Order: sequence, then structure tokens, then C-alpha cells
Amino acid sequence: MKKMCRGLAAAVLFTALFFSYGCADTGNRPYEPDTPAPENHEGTFVSDCGSMTFNGDGETVVIDFNSELAALLGLPEGEQSGSYVFLSGDLPPVGSVEVRYDAAHEMKLTVGDQEAVVQMAVVSEEGSVVSGVNTVRPDRIPMYFSEGGNRRNVIFLRQ
Repeated sequence: MKKMCRGLAAAVLFTALFFSYGCADTGNRPYEPDTPAPENHEGTFVSDCGSMTFNGDGETVVIDFNSELAALLGLPEGEQSGSYVFLSGDLPPVGSVEVRYDAAHEMKLTVGDQEAVVQMAVVSEEGSVVSGVNTVRPDRIPMYFSEGGNRRNVIFLRQ
């Protein structure tokens, strides 16, 4: 009986250690919860593929994408008024949820009845992809596309 109790106690201890390790604070969190949210994007952000102009309300945007970027996103080319929101990326079981941009993994653009969700990431010179906390900044919005092993950034910088 003592051996069974010891075995059970060891199993409980091992299980507790296993779960506490999995729940340990790794530092990989979206942002410090007690910090104020960054100011909404405002002004014009430009890339080689077009521009996005934000009025600072955190909702509306005027996009002006060339045919290549418009085709990648499935949105109309040229100047269009729309809305945007930054998203968390897939969080099971709820999927993507709205987040402040300094924690965003995705951006959803809506023009009329068309929507596009694009990843937010930066491709380094070595080819590695960096996303997550502070990928989107007050002065930078980096769109990331990956098709058939080809990685591409379209980085919008505030003017």
C-alpha cells in the first residue's frame, strides 16, 4: 500500500511539475498589460506598392495599391476608402481577435464588401521571418506574403 501511495504521489508531483513548466512565464506575451496602448496610426505610409493614409481614428484608411499588391490581397487597385483592424492571429478556439497594433500578427483591410487579412512580419536578410510584439510600429506596417516558398515583404513607412 505504501508503494502505491508513493507511486501515486510521484505521479501527481510529476504531473504538477509538467503543467507548471508549460505555464511558466516565457516573456513571450503581446505587451505589458499595464502599459497604455500606442496612439493610432495617423498620416501617410508609403511602400513600393502604394500607400495607406490613416486619419488617426483607429478605424478608417484610404488605400492606394498598385495592381500587384491589390492582386495579392484580392482588393481593388487604385485609391479606395476602407477600414482596418489589427488582429492577434489564430488563437484556438476563438480564431483571430482584435488587438492593439504593437501585438498584431495580422491586419484586416475592408473595402466595400471585400476583405483581406494579411500577415504582419519582417523578412530578415538571412531569410528568417520575425513577427509578433512590436513588428508593427508607429512608423512601420510590414505586410508579409509567402507563396510556394517565396517570401516577400511590402513594408509601409510613415512619411
